[in-house]
Amino acid sequence: MAQDSASKVGTGADDDDASRRARVRRFARGVTVVLILVCNGMFLFGMWVSGVNLDELVKTPDRFDPQSDVCLRLSWQRLKGATEPIRLCSEWINLSDPTGKPHVLDKNTQVRQGPDGRYYVDRGVQADYRLVWFVGFVAAIILFGMMTRRYLVNRYRLQLELAATRPSA
Repeated sequence: MAQDSASKVGTGADDDDASRRARVRRFARGVTVVLILVCNGMFLFGMWVSGVNLDELVKTPDRFDPQSDVCLRLSWQRLKGATEPIRLCSEWINLSDPTGKPHVLDKNTQVRQGPDGRYYVDRGVQADYRLVWFVGFVAAIILFGMMTRRYLVNRYRLQLELAATRPSA
């Protein structure tokens, strides 16, 4: 009995600490929800302002496949080292593409003759720095949200601790 009354005497500070921790957790959850909404809004606003089309950003280059495409236009192209020009399909419809838009051979695409005598499309290095900027933009928004949450929660925690140590009048 004496032990129970002694343990109840020391619980005032523990109750205050538990109460502060619960308030900080509740505040942290609220800040997290608000920052998720704000950061998503920033992301969507940035996408709208920049006009970036994600379908174009991650699109692979078109390649004519005689098994699943229908050629609309043939063109002649000269190859280095070849005596005669070769005929290439320069415009085609991809039958698996639901848009039905014709695909066009890129003007920068080079055709090379392989060691087996067949012709291959050489696309060279295809660096798309828009994708790098896009990933950097997303990373910056995530970092902004994480740092803002940490700052706000730590500031709130400090204010609660200061309020607890102040003598009440």
